[in-house]
Amino acid sequence: MSSPLRLGIAGLGTVGIGVVKIVQKHAELLALRSGRAVSITAVGARDRLKNRDADLSGYRWESDAMAIATADDVDVYVELIGGDNGVARDSIEAALRAGKDVVTANKALLAIHGQDLALQAEQLGRVLRFEAAVAGGIPVIKTMTESLAGNDISRVMGVMNGTCNYILTRMESAGLPYEAVFEEARQLGYLEADPQLDVGGIDASHKLAILSAIAFGTQVRFDAVEIEGIERVSIDDIRRAADLGYRIKLLGVAQMTARGLEQRMSPCLVPADSPLGQLMGGTNMVVIEGDSVGQIVLRGAGAGEGPTASAVLSDIVEIARGVRMPVFGQPAAALKAAQPARTAVPAAYYMRLELQDKPGALAKVASVLGDAGISIDRMRQYGQHSDSSVPVLVVTHKTTPEAIDFAVEALPRTGVLVSDPVELRIEEV
Repeated sequence: MSSPLRLGIAGLGTVGIGVVKIVQKHAELLALRSGRAVSITAVGARDRLKNRDADLSGYRWESDAMAIATADDVDVYVELIGGDNGVARDSIEAALRAGKDVVTANKALLAIHGQDLALQAEQLGRVLRFEAAVAGGIPVIKTMTESLAGNDISRVMGVMNGTCNYILTRMESAGLPYEAVFEEARQLGYLEADPQLDVGGIDASHKLAILSAIAFGTQVRFDAVEIEGIERVSIDDIRRAADLGYRIKLLGVAQMTARGLEQRMSPCLVPADSPLGQLMGGTNMVVIEGDSVGQIVLRGAGAGEGPTASAVLSDIVEIARGVRMPVFGQPAAALKAAQPARTAVPAAYYMRLELQDKPGALAKVASVLGDAGISIDRMRQYGQHSDSSVPVLVVTHKTTPEAIDFAVEALPRTGVLVSDPVELRIEEV
């Protein structure tokens, strides 16, 4: 058996400790599956005195991540610090220059600087792997770069933030408003330190940008993702969608069109009986459509100590086996600079309107929609919210995003709306 593969781990939060535990618990199994032992030589984090519920006494402690990244007794630098710049990026680049392979779970760094890092790694003949950066324990990166290598991918979509999915499904099951469930998620520790990363759709968009690059052979472009979070989804929207046979999900969709690469992250209605519609709680799901394989669905835990650490170990074992491959599945120098394209694919839309309770209000709404070229599939009026207003739900036939934008801008000028209209895309899945 070959000499041990020696790991240096920077960052001992939930995932880092999870990696330590797996290496300690499954040392023999990892050696059998890798063809060589996997060992840890150095670890480090900001606070050495923190209780981490793991025995770290057998490893050298380094307070400086750069010392781990460049240590002579480290073969693979495992970066679990996080952040899209600073020490995380600097230490990865230092490790590559020092002849180390790198494993990371840092989705933000890859989404923003992935092309530069991929070029550096490949020019230096090093491996940079990141299975844990997207969808936790779901092996979506390896599925796309290896199992589906013989496919022309037409679309990638999914629910990629477990916190948002928890909030939306909890709102439905408990009948609670967004604000109440948001606070509940905060108390449970589900939210990032900056909650906007979760509920604003930023975390999920990092993941979508990475998957887009792999799926379509393009340079990763997080800044080209259209992003809308879940903050304006109300309990009324949850209930009305259910009445229509749908559920609301924060859905990421990427597809290549004649106009360019569309990447969007936004709350959408999906059929309640579809795989995405049945996804409850903090679980993630990625749907991939290829010309040879058709549609496949990957479902599993999108975060947490065990699942994410499992993904990190999958990359480590791959390196131990001697597998060498380009960072994004194709040589970084060959990745195309895709033309970003605003979503133009037609779809049906859900619209919730709060109208003044007076004659002619519905007629004015219908007139605006007609002027926008939007045909109404269904319209439903609910009981009064007050003595002076009434909620109305409209489901359109397929129309363009431009037409919906025109209508949303024009409707308040009718003088019959009590509040701004809410519109959500209905996605075919």
